Amino acid sequence: MKTNFVRSLLVLGAVLVVTLAPLQAHAAFCSTASTAGSWAYTYTGTIFTFSGRLPTASVGHFKQDAGGNITGSQSRSVAGQSGAEDISGTISVNSDCTASATINVLVNGQLQRTATLALIFDSSGNHVRAIFQSLTLPDGTNVPVVLTVDANRLVNRD
Repeated sequence: MKTNFVRSLLVLGAVLVVTLAPLQAHAAFCSTASTAGSWAYTYTGTIFTFSGRLPTASVGHFKQDAGGNITGSQSRSVAGQSGAEDISGTISVNSDCTASATINVLVNGQLQRTATLALIFDSSGNHVRAIFQSLTLPDGTNVPVVLTVDANRLVNRD
């Protein structure tokens, strides 16, 4: 009886290893190069100022190359005031599909602010979720924000 129990445990263990091995191999597929492509995004949230809270939203698009360089543009609204902006920056993607990015926002070539984001890729690298970790003005002033990002690859990667 003890032998049958041990044998059953070994068989169960083997089945689990065979079943979970593809999931583990598939879980670590991300890289800066694999997330390159054309993306569309939205972000929403709040900017906190001495005058109060400012609701914020944006829609935009960007291209990321295999080296992690990002260029694009966005239309944003802060407390009902809209504007068109260009973005550029860099992203670094880890094998576990987490990432970090530094994005510069420009108007007519002039730096307006720099954002640092924490990201995570899902849906086979075709979708990304992010949150702003910091927002800094050109003079070094840190602006408190709670902003989240939702982005989709424009052409899915299989």
